Amino acid sequence: MQPPTDGDLITILSIDGGGVRGIIPGVILEYLESQLQEQDGPDARIADYFDVIAGTSTGGLLTAMLTAPNENSRPLYAANEIVPFYLQHSPKIFPQTRGPFAWIIKLFKALTGPQYSGEYLHKLIRGILNGTRLHQTLTSVVIPAFDIQNLQPTIFSSYELKNNPLKDALLSDICIGTSAAPVFFPAYCFKNTDAKGNEQEFNLIDGGVAANNPTLVAISEVTKQVFKKNPEFFPIKPMDYGRFLVISIGTGSAKNEHKYNAKTASKWGLIGWLFNDGSTPLIDAYNQASADMVDFHNNVVFEALRSENNYLRIQDDTLSGNLSSVNVSTKENLENLVKVGEKLLKKPISRVNMDTGQNEPVEDGGTNMEALKTFAKLISDERKLRESKYMDIKNFKSVDVVA
Repeated sequence: MQPPTDGDLITILSIDGGGVRGIIPGVILEYLESQLQEQDGPDARIADYFDVIAGTSTGGLLTAMLTAPNENSRPLYAANEIVPFYLQHSPKIFPQTRGPFAWIIKLFKALTGPQYSGEYLHKLIRGILNGTRLHQTLTSVVIPAFDIQNLQPTIFSSYELKNNPLKDALLSDICIGTSAAPVFFPAYCFKNTDAKGNEQEFNLIDGGVAANNPTLVAISEVTKQVFKKNPEFFPIKPMDYGRFLVISIGTGSAKNEHKYNAKTASKWGLIGWLFNDGSTPLIDAYNQASADMVDFHNNVVFEALRSENNYLRIQDDTLSGNLSSVNVSTKENLENLVKVGEKLLKKPISRVNMDTGQNEPVEDGGTNMEALKTFAKLISDERKLRESKYMDIKNFKSVDVVA
């Protein structure tokens, strides 16, 4: 797609982290791509329409699947292949411990190391992404991780490669790093070397530590390019949020289940915070806090600049039981997650209430399905506008050369 300076909008897609709950955005993305295909034909793919796609953890893997090129320089996966991918591989990524002593085995694993070896996940990711590097994605991507050695976020961004070529890592290494959730998978270390022979080591854990909802990271990356007068964006103004069109897709949460309370948590030690009835309270807390703070910020800024209709957050905060888990990969639970995604499409557009923290329906806002249909038309029109302006400029230059 031609750069934003040839059009009216800057288009951003963001996908949260959440383990097996990545099935939920998979359902949403399949519907979005189907609407784009209604506009522009069966070959339309999500990567053709967004200036930047951001993803954390399982969202990072989705980002890579949607943007990595195949042998024909088209996206490696169509959106309708995501859910089948999760249904096939999740049980092997998160093998389930069964039997009357399952809880003892899980507790022992929690105390002695990561719950899962990650071997199947690593082999799977390397197999599908092969030698593809960050600079080869079909549109710009932003994938956060957290460097445990330096105790700071590491953002793998297409926009940063010119200034920091050492971040032009293998997409497989980036995806393994952003998915290395503490307690569940081992931390991941890899080294990358640039063309000059310089080397950098990355010691990564799950990007959810930094930004489980990477929407704000993606917006910030674009804003930095505006400040730097990147010709793809200049002369767009840094705070011109009226030109941002953002779709942010969550993986669901269990806010309404009230899984924990202070009376119970006050008695927890290290084990309680890391292992409680099959869940991990500490990780649940920081992932949800990270995602909500981003949503709070975006709602305030877009509303303040009267651009709230340009920001669509699709999230279900009513999950409960196994549905809210990141690692329950039974056939029943995975199929139920598909149903959650399908029901979410039919739910009304919601925005977070700044006072209560709960998602509330937007009055007369329609459903998420209707909103995605509208957004699909907008980004399809944007792509056509850019192509039209590009051809006008190209034809003008051709005439000028002949003259």
